[in-house]
Formats: sequence, C-alpha cells, structure tokens
Amino acid sequence: MTTLSDPPSSTPGADPGTDGPAVPTRRRRIGPHVLYLAVIVAVVAGTAVGLVLGPDAQGLADLGKAFVNLIKMMIGPIIFCTIVLGIGSVRKASQVGKVGGIALAYFLIMSTAALAIGLLVGNLIHPGGGLAGAAASATYEVPETAGTGNFFLDIIPTTLVSSLTAGSVLQALFVALLVGFALQAMGRKGEPVLTGIGHLQKLVFKILAGIMWLAPIGAFGAIAGVVGGAGWSAIGALGVLMVAFYLTCALFVVVLLGAVLKVTTGYGIFRLLGYLKQEFLLIVATSSSETALPRLIAKMEHLGVSKPVVGVVVPTGYSFNLDGTAIYLTMASLFIGNALGSPLSLPEQLSLLVFMIVASKGAAGVTGAGLATLGGGLASHRPDLVDGVGLIVAIDRFMSEARAVTNFAGNAVATLVVGSLVKEVDRPTATATLRGRNPFDDRTMLDEH
Repeated sequence: MTTLSDPPSSTPGADPGTDGPAVPTRRRRIGPHVLYLAVIVAVVAGTAVGLVLGPDAQGLADLGKAFVNLIKMMIGPIIFCTIVLGIGSVRKASQVGKVGGIALAYFLIMSTAALAIGLLVGNLIHPGGGLAGAAASATYEVPETAGTGNFFLDIIPTTLVSSLTAGSVLQALFVALLVGFALQAMGRKGEPVLTGIGHLQKLVFKILAGIMWLAPIGAFGAIAGVVGGAGWSAIGALGVLMVAFYLTCALFVVVLLGAVLKVTTGYGIFRLLGYLKQEFLLIVATSSSETALPRLIAKMEHLGVSKPVVGVVVPTGYSFNLDGTAIYLTMASLFIGNALGSPLSLPEQLSLLVFMIVASKGAAGVTGAGLATLGGGLASHRPDLVDGVGLIVAIDRFMSEARAVTNFAGNAVATLVVGSLVKEVDRPTATATLRGRNPFDDRTMLDEH
C-alpha cells in the first residue's frame, strides 16, 4: 500500500531519475482560427474607423499596401519552387504537356463564358445610362504600362535570376518551366538540385507563415483607407453597377463553375468554397488574390490533387484564368460607353474585350490591375472613352474584391477539374477533406510533422 509519504512506484513510461512518470508535453500553439477571427475583427474595426475619420483615414491604407507588398515579395520564389519541384518530379515530360494543354483549353473556354455572361448582363441592365452629365468632368490618368507591350517579349526576363525579382508572374513561370524541364532531362543527376530547391521551398513557406500573422494589421489599414476615402455617397451613385457586378460574379461561381465542378468531379461547389473560407476572407480584406496563392497551392495538395498538377495549373491560372477580370472589363466598358453617351456596338464590344483579355495576361491577382488594364486598353483602342474610367475609380476597390474572389474560385475549381480529368486526384483524401474529416493544418505548409 502506498501512502502520501511514500515515493511513487515505478510505472511504465516513467522517466528514470525523476520522481514520477514522464508526462508527455504538448507544445501549445495558437491555432489558425485565432488569425481568422483576428482578421474579421480588424475588418470590422477598420470599417468603423474609416466611417468616423473619413478622409483622414486614407493614410492608414499604407498598412494594407505594405502587407500586400510583403506577400507579393514571396510570389516569385513560391511559384519558382512549386513549378520546378512539380515538373522535376515527373518522369515523362508528356504528362506535364498533357496537364498544361488541358488547363489552357479549360481556361480559354471559361474566359469566353465569363465574357459572354458579362456582355449579356451589361446589355440587359445598360449600366451608366444616367451619368452622362457627371462624365463630362471625370478625369483619369492612365498609368504607364511596364514592358514593351509585346506579350511574347515581356515574358522573357533580362536574366535567369531577374525573373524572381522583377515582380512578373509570367517571367517567374517561364523560367521555372525551363528549369523544371532541364532537371527532368538530367534524370538522377538533377536529384540533388531538386532536393536543394525543396529545402528552399520550406524556407520560403516559413517566412510566409510569419508574414501571415501581419494580416490583421494589413486588413485594418486597407479597409479603413478605402471606406474613409471613397465615401458612401460615391458608392451609392454607382450602386447599380457594383451590385450587378457582384451578382454576376456570384452567379458565375455558383451556377457555371458549380455545374462544371459537379459534372467533372462529383463534388459540390459549396463544400470547396467552405474549405477555402480563410483564403476568401484574406482576399476580401486585401482585394488581391495573390495574397492567397501560396495557401491555395498548399490546400489543393492537401485536398489530394497531385503536386505536378497543382504546380502547373495554379500559377498558370493566375495569369490566364481571369474569370472575374473578364466580367469586370466587360461590364465596366459598357458602363463607360453608356455614361459618355457613346454606347459600344456589338462588334466594338467583342474586339475591345478580346484586346483587353490579351493585354491583361499576367496581371491577375494584383491590387488595382483591373483598373489599370481597363484604362490602358481604352487608351489604345477607344481613346475617346478613357475619361470615363474616372467614374468608377471610387468603387473600383470594392469591385476588385469580387474580381479577386472570382479569379481565386475559378483557379481552385480549375485545379480540381483538371486533376480529375487527368486522374491525378486522390479521391478518398478529397472526399474526407471536403467533408471536414481531414482539416488543413498550417504546419503542413512548413512540412513540420
């Protein structure tokens, strides 16, 4: 019999040299749900500050810009590592070519569908018809476009390394493809390089994980600056356009993308959107889908889509799968034409929008890229309509949220659809994950298990 004064008896698992059994310790970790709630609180607080301070809150927008710039700083290295590892691990180059070909065909079909839906809605509601008087005083300085304006020349970087520092998604994608196929051709001799790039990817994700804890600060500043600067009166005057655009994007995602996802994979769109809810909140706060690109890569791999498919489809989709941007350019162009009293004819609509879609390649996910593309496209194709871009500057940030969310949803669906078409999806894992039985852990991005 053991009394209180007796030493404890030895038990299985006891740690020799101690007074009792070894108690397994668990490192306490702040869960991702805390960051999720912090971002929500920051968005609400930023909105309140913007309403109270008004224009004085615009200076807080620099906090949001700083956070977005930190994320954009990581995009080049992340894309490079992901694609090189994805392609380099595939033994047959034809498999990558097959995935890329199916993905590009899918992107073309969905972008065309987005354009058609935007044209249909725009011609039905005739946005901007009552703003001809206000359009006379509208001015907008068209931003200077970087590069030569030639898509095929701008995709080639100055040097191999500059592709990771120039901030061009397409250049990083191009160089990563070259390196990936070169390592693939080297066979076993390239394995040490792949191992090194794998370690580099872990370092990049570790840095990103630290940056993500600044998301509440960035969200607070971004929302406060927008609400304080735009004012509710400016938003109300253009409410019809904004509401119509939001509804169009929502219908596109739920109806069209949902139908495509259900037919090709058997999964429901709402389960996929629920799985990505944290990323959608981050996108809404920053109006940039690039901030969620690294997490989309990690989450789609966790969902069961193979790394080669994710490594090819996700980065490529960020440059070519511009569903939300396509709808925006369509409706904004019709709005400006109606507001200036010079409605676009159907042939003009088609030619202008095809031009804009080509010009926007590589700009997806960047905050403000839609407005810049709209102004630059009109300046080169219909200069008489450029002044009308100033009419939607006040609400462009609010519309950019819908653009970014739609682009992100489109790329998530595309990754799962293409993966299913090439039979590179682990169905049991995907089913368990979408049903909540295999939750995503941020530590999987760092490979710390």
